[in-house]
Amino acid sequence: MNGNTEVVVIGGGYAGVMAANRLTQRDDVTVTLVNPRRSFVHRVRLHQLVGGSDDAVVEYGDVLHEGVELVVDTVTRIDAAGRSVELAGGGTVGYDYLIYAVGSGSADPCVPGAAEFACPIASLEEAQRLGSILDAAPASAPVTVVGAGPTGIETAAELAEAGHTVTLVCGGVLGPYLHPRGRRSVAGRLAALGVTVLDGPGTKVTAVTRGAVQLGSGREVPSTVTVWTAGFGVPDLAARSGLSTDALGRLLTDETLTSVDDVRIVAAGDSAAPSDLPLRMSCQAAMPLGARAADTVLSRIAGEQPSALNQVFAGQCISLGRRAGIFQFARRNDDALWFHVGGGPGAKLKEFVVKGIVKHLADEARKPGSYGLHRVSGGAARGQALQARRGKAPATVRPTA
Repeated sequence: MNGNTEVVVIGGGYAGVMAANRLTQRDDVTVTLVNPRRSFVHRVRLHQLVGGSDDAVVEYGDVLHEGVELVVDTVTRIDAAGRSVELAGGGTVGYDYLIYAVGSGSADPCVPGAAEFACPIASLEEAQRLGSILDAAPASAPVTVVGAGPTGIETAAELAEAGHTVTLVCGGVLGPYLHPRGRRSVAGRLAALGVTVLDGPGTKVTAVTRGAVQLGSGREVPSTVTVWTAGFGVPDLAARSGLSTDALGRLLTDETLTSVDDVRIVAAGDSAAPSDLPLRMSCQAAMPLGARAADTVLSRIAGEQPSALNQVFAGQCISLGRRAGIFQFARRNDDALWFHVGGGPGAKLKEFVVKGIVKHLADEARKPGSYGLHRVSGGAARGQALQARRGKAPATVRPTA
């Protein structure tokens, strides 16, 4: 491609910032990042915001390359045919390539009363609102956290350590990703913090009222403040724009993260569904996907064939208050192993990882192209899964002019 290339990145989270920074390797590429906020939200610290130990915000000047233009606005529609995006504030921004990195948020709860009486925590604004509600509630008010994934566990531990009376409703298994040994470690720490854990059959929430949570077993759990962490959803921007998505609304791509509809649209992060076999929603996946998406665009600009996705995982780290945590190690294909680091060392390892996230972004802003974790092989498992999945080959891109 001759002349200057305009690249628009939608979404200023982990994937979007990594992609935007990396694209600045070329002087003939102009990068515009469209994001609804002026500051970067460090989402893995949102439970700390609720507990009062961190504000979960980093200035973009600390993590974004100075050559990236930040447009504080929301994209309402992608015009793939016209190669432009429409903004809520009015006007459009044109592109030669688009990186779709809109991330994820709270799933719409289908449980009666949940939308009205429960507080989600997936965004900065949601976490800030919950923090204000907790500050206004009596110190002895019962708090119920619904959902036993990392967000639910971390929020329950953080609030219990801050002195709240907390019940964690699992709706099934505590920490489904964890190995049984790791799960026992987490359960022990929650018990030490005074968290009441309700797991197993009958713990699925069937209704939420102003002062209680109803369970499938018929039990009613008193709850002055109910925190909803069960499930994540993605924005419907791709679907509204006429692009192909999976059942959850993630943009369908091939293994180079290129949209199956348009060779000029590339996805990254939680909103990407490569070959309809998406990776686990996580920061751990988002940053390498952002780097891979940028490399795909850079390869196409250079007239080269982009490399296919082959991502490695290390495990899952969960904070259990400020003084304990767990790092659950995993195989490269993201299957949890028996080995984990818990307690104080687990907390230190978790904090090291969380600080390292910002450092990776800042390093890429300072020296674009320096990040390389997306090139570490995840092994043969993904390829085997793609071949075995209904006996079909991976999705292939259908280019448009």
